[in-house]
Amino acid sequence: MYRFTLRLSGGKSVIAAEMARAATEKGNRVLYIVHRKELCDQIRSTFKWWGVNMDLCRIGMVQTICRRITKIHPPRLIIIDESHHALAHSYRKIFDAFPDAQRVGITATPVRLNGGGMGDVNDKLIVGVSTKWLIEHNYLAPYDYYAPTVADMTGVHTTHGEYATDEVVKKLNKSAIYGDVISYYRQLADGRQAICYCASVEHSRNMAVQFNAAGIAAEHIDGETPKERRADIINRFRSGEIKILCNVDLISEGFDVPDCSVSILLRPTKSLTLYIQQSMRCMRYKPGKRAVIIDHVGNYARFGLPDMERKWTLDPKKKSSKKRDQPDFKIRQCPKCFYTHEWAPACPHCGYVYPVKDRTIDEIKEARLEKIKGIVLDYTTPDDCQTMEELQAYAKNHNYKPGWAWYQARRRGIIA
Repeated sequence: MYRFTLRLSGGKSVIAAEMARAATEKGNRVLYIVHRKELCDQIRSTFKWWGVNMDLCRIGMVQTICRRITKIHPPRLIIIDESHHALAHSYRKIFDAFPDAQRVGITATPVRLNGGGMGDVNDKLIVGVSTKWLIEHNYLAPYDYYAPTVADMTGVHTTHGEYATDEVVKKLNKSAIYGDVISYYRQLADGRQAICYCASVEHSRNMAVQFNAAGIAAEHIDGETPKERRADIINRFRSGEIKILCNVDLISEGFDVPDCSVSILLRPTKSLTLYIQQSMRCMRYKPGKRAVIIDHVGNYARFGLPDMERKWTLDPKKKSSKKRDQPDFKIRQCPKCFYTHEWAPACPHCGYVYPVKDRTIDEIKEARLEKIKGIVLDYTTPDDCQTMEELQAYAKNHNYKPGWAWYQARRRGIIA
């Protein structure tokens, strides 16, 4: 019995369909597991189109399969969609019921939010081509990444490994922030179709209202949206009548939506999986297309850019003794145009040259004296701070976490 995880950045459904076709062609039964009911119909459609013998292939949501497990013909092959969920008890129940079946899990991010490895349910990790390769060979669209931050997430607590939704919504549900989001959309992607990822259903609904009030056609969609209304919204988005589709997590893992060219990130997350799925949603390839990602909540500072090279493993994440894990990538955000890119001395988008401040001996002595004497520097806002020392003093004065000054300095290009 073999247990594989297949890490793929693109074309997962078609690759899964080919595995299922080859298996059913030999008379073997296939069980394909998804974690959302919305995915069943679109996977079934892809499999039929690819030539899978559906008399031998069962596609079902994990909860449904668990309830009917005694009525299912034993499969020879189990394929798990978005297999980073496969450590859950419901999946393990299915695996235990069919111990002789070969298993293949498919995911773009073989990692769990809680740091748990996937080695408990998989033997081998097969890593497909990189996102950069897919872009270079016209399987994914190239992109421009902008990070005009509209809300400071400093101080937001964590619940079950994610940012506390109620605290995030409180920071984002402000008229000024809604106005900034709309303003930056007009500045960076005016008229283009976008998917906007929000912090909660309430926030998503409010964001759609604000876009409509500004004369930009928008709709909200969530898991409770009636099927007929959801289909109508998707069709109007497909036709171009709707420009902005607001949601929380629905349009993330595998959910089939028409092509768009813009992702608006309004939900801060600590999940690499969620970040990659949402930021790259706009990168479906079309000739001449260049996607735009607008990150208003600084997700890039935690994870880097979507196409950065990452080392994947089935082993659990090692716990760090540090108070804060510092990323090993170097990202810069242009203060002039908000273009966000891998480290360079100048912005590749607008040409802005990042200043290199040479400090004199007197300045260094003065900074040391201030630190030794414990002088409290008075800065009204973080924008008044020009050096790392000033940011650290501001953070200490406002009881911010140690990582705040580092993040602010990194974002402004004060440190590489």
